[in-house]
Amino acid sequence: MRTPICDELGIEFPIFAFTHCRDVVAAVSKAGGFGVLGAVGFSPEQLEIELAWIDEHVGDRPYGVDIVIPGKYEGMDEMDPEKLAETLRSLVPKQHLEFADKILEEAGVPDLPPEEDNRMQLLGWTEASALPQIEVALRHPKVRLIANALGTPPVDVIEHIHDHGLKVAALCGSPYQALKHKEAGVDIVIAQGGEGGGHTGEVGSIVLWPQVAQAIAPTPMLAAGGVGSGQQIAAALALGAQGVWAGSLWLTVEEADLPPAQKEQLLEADSRATVRSRSFTGKPCRMLRNRWTDAWEQPDAPDPLPMPMQYMVSGNCVARGHRYADKARDVMFNPVGQVVGQLNRVEKTATVIQRLVEEYLEAVDGLTSLMADA
Repeated sequence: MRTPICDELGIEFPIFAFTHCRDVVAAVSKAGGFGVLGAVGFSPEQLEIELAWIDEHVGDRPYGVDIVIPGKYEGMDEMDPEKLAETLRSLVPKQHLEFADKILEEAGVPDLPPEEDNRMQLLGWTEASALPQIEVALRHPKVRLIANALGTPPVDVIEHIHDHGLKVAALCGSPYQALKHKEAGVDIVIAQGGEGGGHTGEVGSIVLWPQVAQAIAPTPMLAAGGVGSGQQIAAALALGAQGVWAGSLWLTVEEADLPPAQKEQLLEADSRATVRSRSFTGKPCRMLRNRWTDAWEQPDAPDPLPMPMQYMVSGNCVARGHRYADKARDVMFNPVGQVVGQLNRVEKTATVIQRLVEEYLEAVDGLTSLMADA
């Protein structure tokens, strides 16, 4: 399974794990993979706490940080986060807030205590909020990679990260986007098929991966979207990838800090249970379908707002979903890919890594046997 990208980053297996949980980051890297902490939602101060914890628990293993600087979003010319938030809040229609409150009320989800109510807050889906996160990450020498989840990072940002000796990765959903990444100086392109969780395009992985690999060669590509087994890793490498980028796979591991009710939903779901929806973030995002996503598809529903304004509407739902997971099962924000149908038990992270490697070796041996018998 070892590929050139393993030597470049000093890892044993080309298995990259995107997660918002620091425990999973540390566990993946310690098991020979490469943990990547999703920074969106963390203030710079909280991100510093998370990365310091990882530094203490990851040993001498490297890890990465994932930020979000979309290629296009509302208010992208404003670099002051506070001014941007104030401006965007003034643009959110009252109709959208009332519609969201109605969904939650009908679902029976309690309000947050006043001290926890932070509705209409700007999440980190902007350059203004991502730049301070990058500065925090650059202070941690075990961080070897910074990935951008949406769009091509600004060239000056890429150069700044390179000046500190780190690599830059970026996700894409088409060969056109992949070439834009390469032209801007991105070191690793992550091709994510439409069946993946979170923000995705429409083209499936088995079609997308070889197209991107061919378009950007010799720039290395990681395959994302639908990766949940060693057999799928073998397929990704056969289609031109140097490794895989998995996210959904880590939602149900023992170390993941999701509420039990949320894990149960994921373990119970099959691969038909997801939908691409703009109802939480303003951009197409694959998640479990539920009352919230259905409501925003109704003829009388307002159109979801552009990113990042839609999260100013949905953030209250996300917070209440985490606070009251047992009562909010049918409106909870559950970004996950179609591979959710393969997530049917809770395992330790290290066990998952070991299983992936063993399944990969079995798949390769099986193919070798087929060739020998031909």
